[in-house]
Amino acid sequence: MDFGSRKIIHIDMDCFYAAIEMRDRPDLKDRPLAVGGSPSGRGVLTTCNYPARRFGIRSALSSREAVKMCPDLVILPIRMQKYREVSSEIYQILLKYSQIVERVSLDEAYIDVTDSSDCNGQATNIAHSIREEIYSTLNLTSSAGIAPNKFLAKIASDWNKPNGQLTIPPAKIPEFIKRLPLKKVPGVGKSFLSQLQKRNFHTCQDLQQLSINEMVHYWGQWGARLFDLCRGVDHSPVQNKRKRKSISVERTFNQDINSWDKLKPWVNSLFDELSFRINKNNIQLNQMKTIGIKLKTNEFENTTLEKQRPYELKEFLDLAESHFYNQNKPIRLLGLTVKLNEKSPKKDRQQLNLL
Repeated sequence: MDFGSRKIIHIDMDCFYAAIEMRDRPDLKDRPLAVGGSPSGRGVLTTCNYPARRFGIRSALSSREAVKMCPDLVILPIRMQKYREVSSEIYQILLKYSQIVERVSLDEAYIDVTDSSDCNGQATNIAHSIREEIYSTLNLTSSAGIAPNKFLAKIASDWNKPNGQLTIPPAKIPEFIKRLPLKKVPGVGKSFLSQLQKRNFHTCQDLQQLSINEMVHYWGQWGARLFDLCRGVDHSPVQNKRKRKSISVERTFNQDINSWDKLKPWVNSLFDELSFRINKNNIQLNQMKTIGIKLKTNEFENTTLEKQRPYELKEFLDLAESHFYNQNKPIRLLGLTVKLNEKSPKKDRQQLNLL
């Protein structure tokens, strides 16, 4: 199988927010540390350092629960402006090695160095040089994955964390991918993984037994994509500008909401906030594919509901109300979202103006 001649690097910062806090507060370097909301309220952790992870602490865990698991845990407030500034500095470093850089988030990016002449064109050495420059300039560690495509590069960057890197050359892909656990494949969540394991599929090699027709029959378009991934194939390009796929807003409540009369005003408020963001980003009506709502119960159960309905307050209210009564549990978080079409809208269509 031809895996192409591309050279892709995935750079992933190590516990980014927490690492910045430890850098700025050296006295906290060896202590369990997390960044997030206060445990006295309804705070949630955004990230934590590696000493904290030894206690089972992770991102998205409630701050209150985290303190129970580790009484000595230090929780610092989020400094988003600072994190954005550091992320921009990292981006400028990456641009020194290639102009083809795709920022996935504040703490990770893909770099296409196929045509780079740095380090004699050796992608492994380029990745090492990038990581050294990030550390010498910003005193932050990062991990890297080097491979002929984005899929394998992302997996490789997680292989030797923290502060490490892994190269998967084309010749070693077939053997590497065979042993790869399906839980490592991006897009294979807990629910889908459980379905696969019930069918006795545990590694990419197990899925290679199925034909493309069988995988499409079982899992539709995702099955076709998974057919390629479980063979180490990914043709997606590194994109300098990523197209927005959705816009969403959400709110975590200070106290659980246990009645629709109390939840309804929040739907109205979040709808106004969502409409502001939509107008700010110049989103047109014909760009909208679905609307949706997200609820998290007091037992931390997440549920989402999406429908192809017009962008109207009444539609969000109907979705939220039916979903609320189906849950029949107090609600701690509410979110509204709009998913967008991938194709660009025609210019003669109506521009959304809700404000």
